[in-house]
Amino acid sequence: MVDVGGKPVSQRTAISEGYIAMQAETLALIMAGSHKKGDVLGIARIAAIMASKKTAEMIPLCHPVPVSHVDVQLLPQPERQRVYCKTTVKTTGQTGVEIEALLATQIALLTIYDMCKAVDRCMCMESVRLLEKSGGSSGLWQRKSG
Repeated sequence: MVDVGGKPVSQRTAISEGYIAMQAETLALIMAGSHKKGDVLGIARIAAIMASKKTAEMIPLCHPVPVSHVDVQLLPQPERQRVYCKTTVKTTGQTGVEIEALLATQIALLTIYDMCKAVDRCMCMESVRLLEKSGGSSGLWQRKSG
């Protein structure tokens, strides 16, 4: 594990995104709130928040980080037959929260898959990636378009 003890404490933020593509009928069930397992997006949001706070337990050599804020946006995109996930994680500490944001996004999408797999086994999680990070000595980093 890398020693971050000498690094200054700073405000740190990471934003990630990803998608889960599915059949139109599956997305319609989710959007109508009529899935027999319940509120798919609400449960996925809670799963993502929980995952961000437990990242160090799942990723070897990842520092435990005191997460101060998590925002998970799950937006149905019927024109593309998918759900878009955007996650923002914040902390004040000596190391960043990129992994926390990426794991939260992936777990949100995986939770949607788990809840809907009985009606749609063709779902596909796509393009999970870091969009932005800020704080620490490297300052602001943003993904270029494309």
